[in-house]
Amino acid sequence: MTKAYWISTYRSINDDDALAAYAKLAGPSLTAAGGKFLARGIPAVVKESGIQQRTVLIEFESVAAALAAYDSPGYKEALAALGNNAVVREIRIIEGV
Repeated sequence: MTKAYWISTYRSINDDDALAAYAKLAGPSLTAAGGKFLARGIPAVVKESGIQQRTVLIEFESVAAALAAYDSPGYKEALAALGNNAVVREIRIIEGV
């Protein structure tokens, strides 16, 4: 089975408290669903047309496992804590090579 990678990039963070509440719930939820956090934070270096923004990289056993984690009750609770306007971000789930 091909591994999958969940990549979150944060264009803006509007509510640090809501992001902290989300992280407190999301981390354990995604780990319990089989996710392995590989990197998170602000990039050490940005090249070409990159943007200096918070990035999170999580490895899963498959795309199906990553999608199941996203749709899980625990992650839905984390999303509720985050709310609608706390962050502007993009999440991509891609298959490994």
